[in-house]
Amino acid sequence: MVGDKDNRPKDASTSSASAKDRLAQVTDHIAPNTPKRRRRRGGDSELPADYSDILGQIASLQKIAATPDTRNRGYVRQRQAGKLWVRERVEQLLDPGSFHEVGSVSGTVKWKQVGPVREEPEEYVPSNNVQVGFGRLRGRKIVFTADDFSIRAGHADGALMDKTIYMEKLAIALKLPIVKLVDGSSGGGSVTTIRTSGYSYVPPLPSFTQVVQQLNMGIPNLGAVVGPAIGLGAARVVACHFSVMAADIGSLFNAGPSVVKNATFEEGLSFTDLGGPAMHCTNGTIDNLAPDEAGCFEQMRTVLSYLPDCGTKLPPTVESSDPVNRVSENLRSIIPRAKNRMYNPRAIISEVVDQGSFFEIGSLWGTTAIVGLARFGGKPFGIVSLNCEVNAGALDALGSQKITRMLKFLDVFNIPLVQFVDVPGYAIGTVAERTATMRHGVTLAATYYSTTMPIFSVIVRRVYGVAGGIMLDCRDPRMRVAWPSGLWGSLPLEGGIEVGHSFELKEIERKEGKAKRDERYAELENEYKRLMNPVRTANHFGIEEIIDPVYTRRVCCEWVSHMYESLLPQRVLERVAGKLQPMFA
Repeated sequence: MVGDKDNRPKDASTSSASAKDRLAQVTDHIAPNTPKRRRRRGGDSELPADYSDILGQIASLQKIAATPDTRNRGYVRQRQAGKLWVRERVEQLLDPGSFHEVGSVSGTVKWKQVGPVREEPEEYVPSNNVQVGFGRLRGRKIVFTADDFSIRAGHADGALMDKTIYMEKLAIALKLPIVKLVDGSSGGGSVTTIRTSGYSYVPPLPSFTQVVQQLNMGIPNLGAVVGPAIGLGAARVVACHFSVMAADIGSLFNAGPSVVKNATFEEGLSFTDLGGPAMHCTNGTIDNLAPDEAGCFEQMRTVLSYLPDCGTKLPPTVESSDPVNRVSENLRSIIPRAKNRMYNPRAIISEVVDQGSFFEIGSLWGTTAIVGLARFGGKPFGIVSLNCEVNAGALDALGSQKITRMLKFLDVFNIPLVQFVDVPGYAIGTVAERTATMRHGVTLAATYYSTTMPIFSVIVRRVYGVAGGIMLDCRDPRMRVAWPSGLWGSLPLEGGIEVGHSFELKEIERKEGKAKRDERYAELENEYKRLMNPVRTANHFGIEEIIDPVYTRRVCCEWVSHMYESLLPQRVLERVAGKLQPMFA
C-alpha cells in the first residue's frame, strides 16, 4: 500500500550521515579554534598569522625615533647650542624606567613596497612634539610633553597640535599633573606650511580651553623653557602654574629676530637679547631661573612635591625630623630697634619653617615681595613676606602682581598661607604712579578678599595704610599674632607728624625759628613712640596676642596642623561638590 510504503523507516545509514553533518556544524560553532584548511586569497597568503609584519613596522619606526641621526643638521645644531636631545631630556627628567610614550610612531613616513601588499618604512621623520606620554617624578605619576627643536626648529605640525591637545585632555580626565618641556613649537609653523598645503588659514587655538580648565581645577601645570620658546610655545609655558627657564639656553619671545627686524627695525638681536633670562625672569613672565636643564628638572620636581594631583585632594605631607617645638633665640634680636634699619626677611622664613623646606618663587622679579612654598611639620603651606631690603618694603606694582598670582596659586591647590607682615604701605612717587601701583594694589586687595584659603599672619614690624589693612583684615575672624617689634597705624611717624601737625610746626618755625620747631617735633615724636607701644594696642584688643618671637615656629605649626586636620578636608569636600570653585586663570 502506498501509505505503508511512505511510513516505512528511512535507511539507517542515511540518518547517521545527517546526524554526523549536524554534529560537525555544532562542533564548528563551539570549537572555532579547530584547525581548518585556510582559504588562499592571493597576496593575503604572504601575511604572517601573528601580525609580526605590523609589529615589525612599529618596532622599526620606534627604533628610528629613539636613535639620533648624528648627521642631521637639526641634531648637530642642537648639540652645538649645548642642548640635550629631546629623549635625553625625558630620561633625565623622569624616574628611571617610568617612561611610557603615547603616539610613539606619529610622524611622516616614506614607505617601500616589498610585496604585493607588504611594505616597510624607508624614511621616518617623527612629529616634532616627539615625546608625549606618562612617567613619574619622585614616584608621582605625571603626563608630559616635550618638543624636539632638531625637527623643523620645533615649528608646529598637525601631529604636534593633536598630541598636545590629547595630553592636555588626559591630564584633566585622569587628574594628573602635566609637565611641559618647551623648545620651539611656534603656533603657525613657517610660511612653507602654506606652500605644502596649498592654502593659508585663520589661526586656530584649540588647546587653551583645556589649559584654562587645568589651571582652575588645580591640576599642576609646570613648564620649562629649555631652548627658544616661540609664539604658541611661549604662550604654553607662560600659561602654567609654575615656569622656569634654563639660564644657558633658554629664551622666550612672540616672534624671532628675523620677524622683529622687519616689523620694528631692531636689527642684530640674538635670542638672548630678545627674550633671554635677563628679560623674562625679571619681569614676571617666567617665575624662576635655573642654571641649566638639570636645574629646571629639579625645580619642577621640588614644586610638584608640595602640590596635590588636583584641587579635589589635599596637598601631600612628608615626614619631618625638625621638631615642631624648636625655639629660635636669635629671632628676638633680628628686628633692629632702630626703625629705619633693615634686616634679612628670608632669614626669618628659613628659621621658622622646617629646615631646608623653603622654596622661593619669583626671586628675581617683584622684589618688594617674597613668596614661595615651605612646610611646617611636613605639611605644605604658602609664604608671603614683604622685603624691607628693597624700596624699604613698600609694595609696588610688580610686588602686588607677584602676591596676587601667589594667592590664586595657593587657593586652587588648597594650600594655607602664612605671611610675615612688615609693610609700610604702597609705594609712592612718580615711578609708582607711572607703573599703576594703585590699580595693581586694588587687584591684590580683590584677590585677598575673593580667595578663601586659610591665612595666618605674623606681624614682625610695620603695618601701615591700605596695603597693611588688606593683608591683615581679609579674613573674619582674623588669625594673627604680633611680635614685640610691631608698629602700626594709618601712616608711619616719618611724614605722619609733618602732616598731622603741619600748622603747629610751621607757626613755631615762623615765630620762634627752626631750632624751636625741631625741638617741638622731637617732643611730638617721643610722645607718639610712647603711645605706639604695641602693648597699648593689646590692652584694647586691637591685636589679639603679642608673642615671644622664639615661639613663632610652634604657634605656626599648631595652626597649620589644625588646618590639615579640620578645615582642609572640609574644603576638599566643598571642591568635590562644586560649592567652592577657585579661579587661577
